[in-house]
Amino acid sequence: MAGNGNYLKKHTEALVKDVGIEAACELTGKSKATLGRYYSDNTEHADRFMPVDAVVALEAASSYPHVTSALAELNGAALSYDKSRANNEGEINTDVIKLSQRFALLMAEYNQSIADGVITINEAKRLLRETTALQQVLIDMKLHLEDSA
Repeated sequence: MAGNGNYLKKHTEALVKDVGIEAACELTGKSKATLGRYYSDNTEHADRFMPVDAVVALEAASSYPHVTSALAELNGAALSYDKSRANNEGEINTDVIKLSQRFALLMAEYNQSIADGVITINEAKRLLRETTALQQVLIDMKLHLEDSA
C-alpha cells in the first residue's frame, strides 16, 4: 500500500498545483496546511488522503483529472478523458436527439465496415470511437436525469 499511497499523493499534489493552492483552498474549504498534508510524504501524514468530494471539486476546475486517473491506473482501468464532456447545456430532449444521431452514426459506420464481411483494424477503431461517443451521450443523459430527479 505504501507505493500506492505515494502514487496517489503525487497525483494529489499535481491536482492542487494544477488548480493553484489559493483556488484549491477556496474550492475545498480546506486550509493550505490541510491540503499540504494530503500530499505530504512525511510518515506522520502517510495515512491522510484527500476526501472524494474535495477531489471532485478540484478536478472540475483542473485541466486534467489527476487523482481519478491515478485511481484508475492503480486498479488496472483505463479512462477516456474528453474536456469537452461537460454537458451543461440543453436538457433531456437535447440528449435524446444527440443519442439518436450518435446511434445512427454508429450503425452507418458498422454497415460500411461489415460490407465486405470483415472488420479491419482501422474499421474497428472507428467503431470504437463511435461507441465511445455514444457512451458519452448516455453519461450526459444520465447526469441530466439525476439532476432533475
